[in-house]
Amino acid sequence: MAEKAAARAEAARLVAAFRAAGAVEVEADILQPAEVLLDLYGEDIRARAYVTADPLRGEMMLRPDFTVPVVQMHMAEGAEPARYCYSGEVFRKQEHPTARRAEYVQVGYEVFERDNPVAADAEVFALFARLLAPLGLRAATGDIAILTAAVRGLKTLETRKAALLRHIWRPRRFTELLERFGGQAPVPPSRAALLAMLAAGDRPETGPHLGLRSEAEISTRLAALVEDAKAPPISAEEVGRLEDLLNLEAPSPAALAHLRDLARDLPAIAPAVDRMEARLDALARAGIDVGKLAFEASHGRTTLEYYDGFVFSFHAADPELPPVASGGRYDALTEVLGQGRSIPAVGGIIRPGLVADLGGLA
Repeated sequence: MAEKAAARAEAARLVAAFRAAGAVEVEADILQPAEVLLDLYGEDIRARAYVTADPLRGEMMLRPDFTVPVVQMHMAEGAEPARYCYSGEVFRKQEHPTARRAEYVQVGYEVFERDNPVAADAEVFALFARLLAPLGLRAATGDIAILTAAVRGLKTLETRKAALLRHIWRPRRFTELLERFGGQAPVPPSRAALLAMLAAGDRPETGPHLGLRSEAEISTRLAALVEDAKAPPISAEEVGRLEDLLNLEAPSPAALAHLRDLARDLPAIAPAVDRMEARLDALARAGIDVGKLAFEASHGRTTLEYYDGFVFSFHAADPELPPVASGGRYDALTEVLGQGRSIPAVGGIIRPGLVADLGGLA
């Protein structure tokens, strides 16, 4: 009880600060329709969601996060520029009894802004940095847009690029695919056997048609496997440059300089690198010491899959603790939920329970 009271006290301070920054406080139902959320949150939270069946409303979920419900609300009401804040419990299953809490309070701040997304990125990060400054946390940043641009710029089949993009948030699977597409790993035995059968003019026997895929979809999939087998591997140079990007960790100015060098051979990333430079300028104007701000190109690859640009987090010294705060840009999410409308958006959440555990903001 004392822990919850301390978390709620910190949450009240944070909400007051967000309201002072111009946000309107909103709420979201604890029980949310599961169908859309399961599609949008990604594998990590999908596996950890509390899902139940309602006799009238169908499959429902205890909210694992606020962002998607807030975006749904905003897009339904017109998708105009706005700032929101919120506070309440979220629920996520944990695999081990000593792991993170399954129920905890989350406080957040979301900005929907058309005119200057880079300035909005800087606004959210700088606000969080100022509020959390008493805790002496370590900040880390990244940019999913640079990674996705690099993958889209590869000289290879669109199906390969689509597979890599789908698995950006699963680093191990991404690495396995990159090694296979680059000719550095053998084709799995089951696929090799299937390809040999197709090369001989045979089609695998599948018995009565079952499942969600039609016969036409199965044929298309088999044709894509054959096309992939015949395509040349991604060049070692391209694989090397992509690995160089994925492994990049440096203070932001040094990272920016390295990315400029990489862009000479990976021109597809140049627009995203331009946005990064503009964002660093905006952060500096907002009072952030960008010379000490860490940039990790792979940052955000194990978080929510709806982030598609700038990502950030704030960490305590204890590596066993989850991030005290995290967030990022999610422009594509507004388009998915907007039914024809979209608006650039960025936001973040803070765990007030962790803030209290670390000494609080008062």
